[in-house]
Amino acid sequence: MDSEQIEKLLKDALDLTEVLVKTDGSHATITVVGEAFEGLSRVKQQQLVYRPLNEHIASGAIHAVSIKAYTPTQWQREKKLQMLS
Repeated sequence: MDSEQIEKLLKDALDLTEVLVKTDGSHATITVVGEAFEGLSRVKQQQLVYRPLNEHIASGAIHAVSIKAYTPTQWQREKKLQMLS
């Protein structure tokens, strides 16, 4: 799967304000931002993102996934920290 397909799949399945996907072959690095992650542990956040991807992981279309999930507030703080470094 390419990055655009993964982005669409996640946007269709989850209420996200931002989705960034980078792919390298069957490996995907995903950054997602949405209110749905508010109050969830990191494990629960990742499970939420994995859910719409499970079928594609099982088929081998996606082999490895790295996920960073943020609430909109956390994302704004992360972007500011990145600009400072």
